[in-house]
Amino acid sequence: MDLKSGYPFWAVRNGLMHAFPPLRDDLQCDVLVVGGGITGALIANELCAHGHDVALIEQRDIGWGSTAASTALLQYEIDTHLIDLARQYGETAAVQAYQACADAIPALREVARGLKGVDCHPMHSLYYASKRRHRAVLQEEFALRQRHGFDVRWLDRDAVQGEFGVDAPGAILSGLAARVDPYCLTYRLLARLQKNGCQVHDRTTLATLVPTARGVTATTAEGVRIRCGHVVMAAGYANQRWLSSSVARNRSSYAFITDPIPEDLLGPLAQTMVWESARPYLYMRSTGDQRLLIGGEDDAVDIPARRDRRVDAKAARLLKTVGKLFPHLPLQPAFSWAGTFAETADGLPFFGPHPQWGPRVLFGMAYGGNGITYSMIGAGLLRARIERRKHPLAALFGFERLE
Repeated sequence: MDLKSGYPFWAVRNGLMHAFPPLRDDLQCDVLVVGGGITGALIANELCAHGHDVALIEQRDIGWGSTAASTALLQYEIDTHLIDLARQYGETAAVQAYQACADAIPALREVARGLKGVDCHPMHSLYYASKRRHRAVLQEEFALRQRHGFDVRWLDRDAVQGEFGVDAPGAILSGLAARVDPYCLTYRLLARLQKNGCQVHDRTTLATLVPTARGVTATTAEGVRIRCGHVVMAAGYANQRWLSSSVARNRSSYAFITDPIPEDLLGPLAQTMVWESARPYLYMRSTGDQRLLIGGEDDAVDIPARRDRRVDAKAARLLKTVGKLFPHLPLQPAFSWAGTFAETADGLPFFGPHPQWGPRVLFGMAYGGNGITYSMIGAGLLRARIERRKHPLAALFGFERLE
């Protein structure tokens, strides 16, 4: 499936950064990771760092699926409010999920440390009430987060206007967020792993999986066999075709990025990502070279040709909306694009074995608005599964919660 439309900025900016060879010969390894996007790269990095012999395959070029279209807002806030997760799964479990996402942000920054050009930088996050009736919900959300020790501050209308120039009834300001170039990070991680002995192969398509009690045999479309102890399916939205029943629905999100904007005009937006309480929501964040990346206008379209036709019109709507919020900013789109993402019913990801495949085929499905944060959590969760250790989020972030 074609997962993106238009001209995703990261791929245009970075190009094909490194050549990885297709897999030509049979091999054996501890773990086969299927998927060469940011999720697969983080999982492979985690496993290799802890002594596992890992091979990774990707059917496209590395990073060329949904990773290239990601807008990469690194947040601990899940698309489902903490108060709503608490009602569904209990307050303890809900806070545990949010805290894991909060812990993942500094962990991601540590992974990115020393990697050239990945633009991994700490930010603040402003979550504002789009409508007056949303204010009470955000205040309740703020109170619960504050009670559990999250770094948040409540801003009333005057404070939101005075500090950020946004006319909103209220907002939650968080001190914990970050940005990254997900395409560059994926390439840098996998190039480093390859240098250190991990086998990385793109343009290699998985055709079949045969699990047994002792391992898995994977066969590529070219008939090459890979024998391994475990397989991790980190193929993004293509993962769903390996399951007999759907666990998420595909949607599309649209984005554009500006030319560099002078820092004095960006003001607090240089260090603060902004998003709103409406659903689907508008979101924006800066880049290291002072561009403003703006996204939203999500819809249920996942047919590539239809999505392609909508990119320009969606970018125009985003431009109009943000122009009203920040009329002083030069916001003409330099590049516009769209990408497909998957959305689960509760906003939580799926990491672990599925009953259909048994314990040796694990799924890494970082579905939702903060997929990169989920991927970082999932890397540790899947390593715990492979090493036969318990993980506190195994049930909540696993297929068990569907039972």
